[in-house]
Amino acid sequence: MDWKRSLRDRLAARRAPKKSEQELKDEEMELFTKYYMEWKGGRKSDNMSYTNIPRFYYRLPAEDEVLLQKLREESRAVFLQRKSRELLDNEELQNLWFLLDKHQTSPMIGEEAMINYENFLKVGEKAGPKCKQFFTAKIFAKLLHNDPYGRISIMQFFNYVMRKVWLHQTRIGLSLYDVAGQGYLRESDLENYILELIPTLPQLDGLEKSFYSFYVCTAVRKFFFFLDPLRTGKIKIQDILACSFLDDLLELRDEELSKESQETNWFSAPSALRVYGQYLNLDKDHNGMLSKEELSRYGTGTLTNIFLDRVFQECLTYDGEMDYKTYLDFVLALENRKEPAALQYIFKLLDIENKGYLNVFSLNYFFRAIQEQMKIHGQEPVSFQDVKDEIFDMVKPKDPYKISLQDLINSSQGDTVTSILIDLNGFWTYENREVLVASDNDSAADVDDT
Repeated sequence: MDWKRSLRDRLAARRAPKKSEQELKDEEMELFTKYYMEWKGGRKSDNMSYTNIPRFYYRLPAEDEVLLQKLREESRAVFLQRKSRELLDNEELQNLWFLLDKHQTSPMIGEEAMINYENFLKVGEKAGPKCKQFFTAKIFAKLLHNDPYGRISIMQFFNYVMRKVWLHQTRIGLSLYDVAGQGYLRESDLENYILELIPTLPQLDGLEKSFYSFYVCTAVRKFFFFLDPLRTGKIKIQDILACSFLDDLLELRDEELSKESQETNWFSAPSALRVYGQYLNLDKDHNGMLSKEELSRYGTGTLTNIFLDRVFQECLTYDGEMDYKTYLDFVLALENRKEPAALQYIFKLLDIENKGYLNVFSLNYFFRAIQEQMKIHGQEPVSFQDVKDEIFDMVKPKDPYKISLQDLINSSQGDTVTSILIDLNGFWTYENREVLVASDNDSAADVDDT
């Protein structure tokens, strides 16, 4: 070791000027970057698995990429056809029922045929590959209900299979209208689906073709009002299948559907004609639109002017008038006030300050109009303080001074609260609820006596 050179270098280093703080930081960053890149490079050489990640994003073809669009459409059509062939047809379902009936396990429960797990598996082996997915321990356990012999009902199992097949058939049918192929339907897609479905529904045979467009609009609005609360203009096919609306619509295939069922079914011909007839009756100037004055005669004609003002402020209008589609949203909200989507619609109108909650000011603002209507009808106005206390007692909000939309929904009193604030008839019904209940009881007693 050269001690002279080491000592000379040491002395020279002491004489050198000290580095500034910034220079030290720059040197530190340079060293860090150098060692980090070396370490990263070492990892890269050790494990190259990240280069084998499969591609998971495929962009949709642009409008001008005609060839790619056609390829995508054809691919989807072939895929849906393949999925359709995997479903059980009528003949295969009949064969399945025959096998289940042949392998039933005694004793019967009343007239209910049962089957144990051993015979259940035997049927699964004989029914063919398409049925294999239904013959699992999980499905058997799901349908097992306190049978002392550990069996399940053949009818319940067969209905389960039928329901699954129907859901898959319907999903494939809806997917044919999914132009984007993203698992949702736009308004125009659903309109096309329902329009082409009309000829297959015997209960709609009496509809004139000139009314088809109004019927389709009426039907589609219910789907979008309840399933598209954020108003994105599209709804998931899964959501359509999960709700009961499609069941109600396809119920119209039943040629012997009772009159009562038709009246309560939004999609029935009598219901659609009723809603459209009401719209025409309200349209006094026959311009195809409703003004605030015309809409004020809706129902019992007791909606307050302040509430109607808010409807025309918040909802889509054309030169201050409401079209049929906007009217349908209005009707769906007022006829289904217990539903969260309807409460969301009305809450937006009541929230005049756009704060996301109702306070005493908001309640008083709307209830003043109820008090004014009571004076016009010769009634003694009710104290707002009393009504305000009752509303807060009913809702029991998390914040004692604010009522949120979620508070209204959780309370299960949203329909009552909104009726009190926007409709004189609704308030009168609430105020006289005890008298009405007593009257109903007296009427029931009179019927029993006779």
